Amino acid sequence: MADYNVISGGMKEDYSQLPQVMALFALPFNDLLFKAQQVHRQHWDANSVQASTLLSIKTGGCAEDCSYCPQSAKYDTGLKASKLMPLDEVITAAKNAKAAGASRFCMGAAWREPKERDMPAVTEMIREVKALGLETCMTLGMLSDKQADDLSEAGLDYYNHNLDTSPEFYGNIITTRTYQERLDTLERVANAGMKTCCGGIVGMGEKIEDRAKMLQVLSQLPKHPESVPINMLVQVEGTPLKGVQAVDIFDFIRTIAVARILLPKSYVRLSAGREQMSDEAQALCFLAGANSIFYGEKLLTTANPGKDKDLELLERLGMHVEAPVHALKVAS
Repeated sequence: MADYNVISGGMKEDYSQLPQVMALFALPFNDLLFKAQQVHRQHWDANSVQASTLLSIKTGGCAEDCSYCPQSAKYDTGLKASKLMPLDEVITAAKNAKAAGASRFCMGAAWREPKERDMPAVTEMIREVKALGLETCMTLGMLSDKQADDLSEAGLDYYNHNLDTSPEFYGNIITTRTYQERLDTLERVANAGMKTCCGGIVGMGEKIEDRAKMLQVLSQLPKHPESVPINMLVQVEGTPLKGVQAVDIFDFIRTIAVARILLPKSYVRLSAGREQMSDEAQALCFLAGANSIFYGEKLLTTANPGKDKDLELLERLGMHVEAPVHALKVAS
C-alpha cells in the first residue's frame, strides 16, 4: 500500500478514508490552497513547471465509446481517422518539441489496445526519441504483459493510462472497457519497470465525491503515479458529453489542490482545458500545486495555448520551465 500520509505542521494526516478526502474538498478555498502549497514546497521547487509535448501518432477510429472523446469511431465528430504516423514525422516533431523547451515527449495512439504488428514501429519511435535526450511517454490503450515488457525494453519512461473518474461514475462514461482493466494495465506498466502517468477528467457531470474517490484510488495504488494529469473536459460537438454543465473553475482548482495533498511526490499536470482558462485561473492552479503542463498548440485533437503564451504567463508569475533532463532509461 502506498504511503499517502502527508506531513503537515509536524503532524501526519491520514487521507486513506473517503470522508477525510471529502473534508479536504470542503475546506475554505484559501485554507485548502494554503495546505496544498505547504505540501508542494516540501517536495518541489514552487516556481518550476515541467513541460511536456503531446503528439497524436495515430488519430481517430478508436473502438472505445469514451463519451468525452472525439476520436471514438462511435461518434460523428468530423474527425478523419489516420494511420500510424511515419517515424520521420515523429522525430521531426520531437526535435521541435525539444527546441521549444519540452523535457518529455508524449505519443498517443487512438487504439483500444495496440496490435502486435504495430509494436515494432512503436518501439522504434521510443528509441529514436530517446536518442534526442528526451523523456518518453506513450498512451496506446490497454497492454498485455508482453507489450508492457517490450515498451520497457525499448526504454519507455512513462506510460499514460488514465482512470478518468471514480469506479462508481465510470460506467456512465465508458462501457467498452472496465475500471478493473484500467487498473490491470497500470499494474502491468509498473511490473515492467516503467513510470505511470495516470489521472482523470473533471467536468463530465460527476459529483465532488467522484473526484474525491478517483484521487483516493490513485493514492492507494501500490505506488503513486509519478505523473498525474488533471484534465478539464473539452466539450466536442458530436460527443455525448457536449452540452454537459461546465465545472466551476474553483471546483477544478480544488481538485488540483487535493491531488497535490494526496500525491505529494507526483507531478500534477494541468492538462486539457487550459485553452478555456484565464491566466488568473492557471496561476491559481500553480498555487494549488500543479507543476507540469502540456506545451504546444494541440493536445491530440483539441486546442492548447501556444508555447509563447505559456512562457509569457510563467514570466509574469516569476516562474520558469524545468530544465530538460537526460532520458531516464537507456534503451536496450
